[in-house]
Amino acid sequence: MRSKKLSRRCSTVTAVALSAVLLPLSAAHAAGTPSPSSLKVNKATTDAFGRMADAVFTDRTAALLVGSQPSRTALKSTGGIQLSAALARTENTALTSLRGTRSRLAALGEAYTAADTKVTVDRTRVSGKRATAWVTETTTLTYKKIRGDEPDTTGFDAHHVLTFTAQSDGTWKLSAERSTDPGTPQVNQPVNTAGRMTTLDIFDAPQAATTYPAPANPKKLTGGAYNYAAMATYAEKYWKNYNPAYRKFNSVGGDCTNFVSQSLLAGGWQPISTVTPEEYDTWYYVANGQSDSWAGVNEWSWFTQTAKRTAPLANVYQMDVGDVLQVDFNKDGSKDHTMITSYRSSSGMPYLTYHDADTYRRSVSSILASYPTAAYYAYRT
Repeated sequence: MRSKKLSRRCSTVTAVALSAVLLPLSAAHAAGTPSPSSLKVNKATTDAFGRMADAVFTDRTAALLVGSQPSRTALKSTGGIQLSAALARTENTALTSLRGTRSRLAALGEAYTAADTKVTVDRTRVSGKRATAWVTETTTLTYKKIRGDEPDTTGFDAHHVLTFTAQSDGTWKLSAERSTDPGTPQVNQPVNTAGRMTTLDIFDAPQAATTYPAPANPKKLTGGAYNYAAMATYAEKYWKNYNPAYRKFNSVGGDCTNFVSQSLLAGGWQPISTVTPEEYDTWYYVANGQSDSWAGVNEWSWFTQTAKRTAPLANVYQMDVGDVLQVDFNKDGSKDHTMITSYRSSSGMPYLTYHDADTYRRSVSSILASYPTAAYYAYRT
């Protein structure tokens, strides 16, 4: 049975809530009780918001590094920025979760030796005693050369919303933080490993195994119907700077499958726009619209299986350049996210590039470590 309702383009993952961080108000309101009508966020306060966000995300990333402990920058009382006992407990839980991710990565033969995180405050808004800051986190991690053929780095852009509440002593309190990116959680996001099982049938490709190493399943990369190198080149060109020739779907369910479809088109997949009595038998993008299978996660799977554009792979580690990975995060029978393999190391590690959150060459091991209870579907294109 198939649902005709358009599926999500990518799922939304919410980060842990933060609370009770103190930040300075603008100089005009540094003392006394601020009135809601007079509250303003000046450049100094905006910079302070950014520094706190940077400290929190830097600490989380540091928890992933081999041979080092988190810097705990955000937990120190310096420069008028303090952390409450409640938030210390919240972040302790987050860092414990991320150290678990680091351990799972190590078991899968992957580690990071260094990281760099930068935060940009994109805009702020004040309403009453509440200030909202939209920020972009740009993080790069350096791969440890365990197998010797890893790429140098993996990186991502992530977007967050921070909410600050004005206090009577002339300070701001960070009361909430959430990620606004649909798709798989970034490697420095704490994850819930409990998961849940359902008895829903999987209607298309069978679930792929996640054991490493995988049985050999070589792929002919050149001389065939498709140009897999062109797929990878396209994905790595537009992973961060979106191709203006296409519409974006970030705000309406996620851009992940739209981006993968663009990459496949660049490698020679031919559109199909003639409708037949069969379901999910079209795949196209035009100026005034696109097929459900172009931008929908499940619809893409149904189309590619019906049209025999893809074949299921038994193991995620069998993916090669141009192959696609889909994830059902909570195993509810509906796939949530689509990614394309843009690089494969000589030792057999696939690296994924995708939108939501925009990510370049993230290893399959990193995905598995961050979401170990998900269901995975690997497609040979």
